[in-house]
Amino acid sequence: MTRNQRAEETTAIDPPRQTGPWDAAVDKLLEWDPSWTRACVKMTTDPWAREVLPRKLIELVGVALNAACTNLNPDGTRRHIRAALDAGATRDEILTILKMASVMSIHSCSLGAPILLEEAKAAGASPSKKQTPATPACDKMKSVGQWNAAWEPFFELDPVFTDEFMATGVGIYGSGLFSPKEIELLSIAFDASYTHMYVPGTRRHIKGALKAGAAVEEIMEVLKLCVVQGVQACNLAVPILAEELENSP
Repeated sequence: MTRNQRAEETTAIDPPRQTGPWDAAVDKLLEWDPSWTRACVKMTTDPWAREVLPRKLIELVGVALNAACTNLNPDGTRRHIRAALDAGATRDEILTILKMASVMSIHSCSLGAPILLEEAKAAGASPSKKQTPATPACDKMKSVGQWNAAWEPFFELDPVFTDEFMATGVGIYGSGLFSPKEIELLSIAFDASYTHMYVPGTRRHIKGALKAGAAVEEIMEVLKLCVVQGVQACNLAVPILAEELENSP
């Protein structure tokens, strides 16, 4: 490929980089493997090109996927926060995404507490019985329709901690910053992401999204954005490979 051809290819890829998951690594990829890079850029910028979801929501999903406690990708988080702000997102909207990215860690209890109860019963080690304290945050979560039956096992084991946790979550779901449909679509992204793949939550939030009026195509766009996130492997490793090649004997 001549220098002019490479410049033309780079120019063709530059606009999607402004509205997609890529950083400067795409330039080196284009130099090394232009055919694969063109195909990958086309695939990974498809959600931006299709415009099934609003641009702002696409970028907020990008923030969610990168900032999630199961991912913690600083470069991707910064890229999509910048793009979300450019698309009109407010500080409070992005902050809400970051709160959601934090509290998804409750799935450790969603997974482990039922197993603990089952194994404790099998071992004859029943949890101690105490008077159930007041749990206003849990009550609030129920009143706004966000209580999940999967939380019952760890509520049974530790209602005080559960209520403390729910106090961090109730403000997210009751803030009114996002519509119920948007909350469900964002939740699908967190749960279906390849760094999490939490099946019960994915199913629950797909059901919730459909109930809230989301189209099948909109939910599919969220799942596509989860797939697009895979190019972070190239964003991370291609510059490292380039440096090591340059430094190798």
